[in-house]
Amino acid sequence: MRDPLMTVPRLLRTRLLLSHLIVAFAALGTVLAAVSLVGPGYFAEAMGHRPGDPQAQEMDAVTLLAFQDAIRTALTAATMIALGAAIAVSLALSRRIAGPVSRLAGAARRIAAGHYNERVPAGGQDEVGELAGSFNAMADSLEATERRRLELVGDVAHELRTPIATLDGYLEGLQDGVVHPDPGTWALLRRETSRLARLVDDLSQLWRAEARQLPLTIADIDLGALVGESIESVRPSASERGIELSAAVPTRFRASADRDRVAQILGNFLSNAIRYAPDRSRVELLGAVRDDEVHLGVRDHGPGLTADQRSRVFERFYRVDPSRSRALGGSGIGLPIARALADAMNGRAWAESDGPGLGSTFWVALPPGRRS
Repeated sequence: MRDPLMTVPRLLRTRLLLSHLIVAFAALGTVLAAVSLVGPGYFAEAMGHRPGDPQAQEMDAVTLLAFQDAIRTALTAATMIALGAAIAVSLALSRRIAGPVSRLAGAARRIAAGHYNERVPAGGQDEVGELAGSFNAMADSLEATERRRLELVGDVAHELRTPIATLDGYLEGLQDGVVHPDPGTWALLRRETSRLARLVDDLSQLWRAEARQLPLTIADIDLGALVGESIESVRPSASERGIELSAAVPTRFRASADRDRVAQILGNFLSNAIRYAPDRSRVELLGAVRDDEVHLGVRDHGPGLTADQRSRVFERFYRVDPSRSRALGGSGIGLPIARALADAMNGRAWAESDGPGLGSTFWVALPPGRRS
């Protein structure tokens, strides 16, 4: 079966050739009709004859035949030259126009086959060049999506491997009688299954948030009250390590957002801050209205971030300290979920830090409420 993409450049070249030939024939037909109709009269006038002049009747037949023969010869030569020029111009233009289209068609076939690194030259400033630029942008997006998909598959497999191996080892030990079914064993198995369930739930929520498929109820919300509730929800875990919680937000501090999703973002930020903050340190919630945005941040005095860590901390499964994060139960998905939720509410999320050992601040910016 013939590939329809292969016929596009050939059809385009054929149509360009036919269009130039039609234009050439139309021009030649016009010239031929004009010369045939008015040529003899002008020739007679140029010979000094007038209609009704007796000398016109005595015009030498040989001269008129010679004139007509010269006209036919000239028109024939002009026709051949015009056809040759039309064919040459058509071939040149079709190569210039159909060539990029042919390359686009070939690259599209290869991308459809899974080769997402295909690109086409896009140096022109005309419509074809713009098309090539758009095609390359599409290919870049597809390649990035495929890369993220492969990374996600690898990350998920890596994250699932440890709890599954632990469960398998303990179950095999229970089956062989090596491990005794005491309360400690059951508690460990329950922790691992809970970890798997939490990871699956986080992955599902992250996927839905990035695909903008989470239901949102956008309303004018009081961020001051939400900050107080968020602090109280994490106060027990902070108190266990002597971490002080404080808030400094403006009065009438409001945003246009989904209240539950903002609470989820703050919860992720606070959990992350408490996880990395030193014992008996302080975690602060900050708020401000800047550049028609409501900024809400969580600052800790923990290990801080390097420039590379700041740029990657919102990536899926990224951990600043992998061993410590795993021991403390971090999955590396909380911050990506926070950013995806912020994006879904027409906001943004980012991290700031003055460097290692100087703490860090995680911010979310949201559209302001009516009375902010």
